[in-house]
Amino acid sequence: MRADPRQQPPLYLQYEIYANAKQLQQALGISFADAWKQCFETHFQRLDDPTALKAEFAFASNLQPLREQRDRLINATDSVAALDDEQTIALLRAWQVHRVYADFLPLAPQAIREDDARRYSIDRDISITTPDGARISVISVHPNKASKLPVLLTFTIYANDDWAWSDAKTMAAHGYGSVVAYSRGKGRSPDPIRPYEHDGSDAAAVIAWAAAQPWSNGKVGMYGGSYSGFTQWAALKQRPPALKAIATSATTAPGIDVPMEGGIFLNFIYPWPFYTTNSTSLDDATYGDNERWNALNSHWYRSGQAYRDLPMLDGAANPWFERWLQHPTYDAYWQALIPQAREFADIGIPVLATTGYFDGAQVGALHYFRQHLKQRPDADHTLLIGPYEHFTMQTGVPEQVQGYTPDPVARVDLQALRLAWFDHVLKAAAKPPLLADRVNWQVMGSNQWRHVASLDAMPTRQQRLYLLPASAGGHRLAVEPAPARSSVQRVDFRDRGDAAWQAPPNVVNRTLDPHAGLVFLGEPLAQDTELAGAFSGTLDFSLNNQDADIALAIYERTADGTYLDLAYWLQRLSHAADPRQRQLLAPARRHSVRLTDTRLLGRRLAAGSRILVTLGVIKQPDRQLNLGSGKDPSDETLADAATPLEVRWYGSSHIDLPIRD
Repeated sequence: MRADPRQQPPLYLQYEIYANAKQLQQALGISFADAWKQCFETHFQRLDDPTALKAEFAFASNLQPLREQRDRLINATDSVAALDDEQTIALLRAWQVHRVYADFLPLAPQAIREDDARRYSIDRDISITTPDGARISVISVHPNKASKLPVLLTFTIYANDDWAWSDAKTMAAHGYGSVVAYSRGKGRSPDPIRPYEHDGSDAAAVIAWAAAQPWSNGKVGMYGGSYSGFTQWAALKQRPPALKAIATSATTAPGIDVPMEGGIFLNFIYPWPFYTTNSTSLDDATYGDNERWNALNSHWYRSGQAYRDLPMLDGAANPWFERWLQHPTYDAYWQALIPQAREFADIGIPVLATTGYFDGAQVGALHYFRQHLKQRPDADHTLLIGPYEHFTMQTGVPEQVQGYTPDPVARVDLQALRLAWFDHVLKAAAKPPLLADRVNWQVMGSNQWRHVASLDAMPTRQQRLYLLPASAGGHRLAVEPAPARSSVQRVDFRDRGDAAWQAPPNVVNRTLDPHAGLVFLGEPLAQDTELAGAFSGTLDFSLNNQDADIALAIYERTADGTYLDLAYWLQRLSHAADPRQRQLLAPARRHSVRLTDTRLLGRRLAAGSRILVTLGVIKQPDRQLNLGSGKDPSDETLADAATPLEVRWYGSSHIDLPIRD
């Protein structure tokens, strides 16, 4: 075996084992299966746990594409008299790869299971009883060679045993006691499935159990993304003494960013209860039926029926969706799920939060960060943000993220970073250099990371730009206000001719979405300009109804006419003053709304680019409609849209862009 680095699997290990097995088969006159098993054991016993985990990747594949590649090259020989060297090598390689994998793939799963049993103590059938009598399904894995270890736990509603095993084994391979727990009702739990509502107390029960195990040193860390990020904050609300650190990613905050944002319900969440509550595992077939969900959105939108009627139009009960609609404000129902106000002050453990500029849950991650630091200014809470979307942070950063090409330095192994951070917190290892300060962000377009102590320290100044009404050349962004002038936006909610519309899938586009609303364009930038931090501002307006849902978005329009989504903000105007209670607006009066708790900007704009802001009333089939009648928007129908909505935006409206010089 060549002298590969200790932490790197031997290059082409699968072929090395295959060749050695063929030699052993011939030398001993035994079956290939027996020879391959012996060689696999010999080679894998030389690997430490993390290296063996990496090496396993090469022992899984899909034979069909390998077979198709081989056959395609063989068939291509029919049309040539002779193969050149390159064609010959390609054909031999394709034949060899298929032959090798066809021979050992049936043997690999059992060999890996036996290697796992040698390395780890594994229990897939644990059931933990909570204080209120529910049962939680748990998997635990820890290295055989170790005694007392810190424990890493993920607590999730996504009951997929393959995912759970992968997570559990990864943490154990890196020297932790590892626990994966499912929400009540999932896995082997016989209880009713209740998303969000019991996860905090149930996770606390699992933490107490894990801390008390003979292989545990009593210190527990939690990790995970999306829903599994929420469960960490839900657990912290219970203040379990053994919980010593959390590492959250793409973290949702129920009532803040799901199932609504800014008080506006978002349709992407409608099929999610089917996915998570139809069975003790996951209902992929129903959840993945995009044709059904797109058709439902269009049908509801065209029909003019109430938003509350979505289950009736779908023809299937959706009790969790209906339950959430009963809580349209950030009321006690939502507040009971995660820490509130002074509860954040009691959270003194280290926290790592990762999110992305293109992550729909960025609002949730920032909510926890802002509230924690507000209530406990010295909190050990580290934030990292880069050009990532919701799933890339949990699966790996590809070469393109929703059409955007991340800078090379942004392509970070976020899972490895998380483990290195846990090593720092729970094992006294060095802190990962990328987490140099409390706020760490990748400046898109610069191939650099920056590090500061607070969100306020990200920019060095603010640039105020006013949203000026159209004159010659259209609406524009300007440094001087025009408070006496106004732009009028009229929205006829009776017009449902756009029912087939779907949101653009990418953040890089050649045209603007016509649903974006009014377009305010800045002047070409004279020099490269770096945006860094949260934007803010004030919108001055009047309207002829009692309410409206608005969306503001910021783009870079590059010199070649390409649009890059940078950030956006959604808000129901009647919830802007206080998300806990609705306050309807007086028609025909001048009002103001502040842009607060916004997403972060992190982009170096090239000279010649322009900043572009869109401002519009939400009217699209993938989210709740607010017709402004004063009723609960879930109850409004087409009959409540008799008069088109008219919003007058005044030239004193402005955004404050964070600039870093």
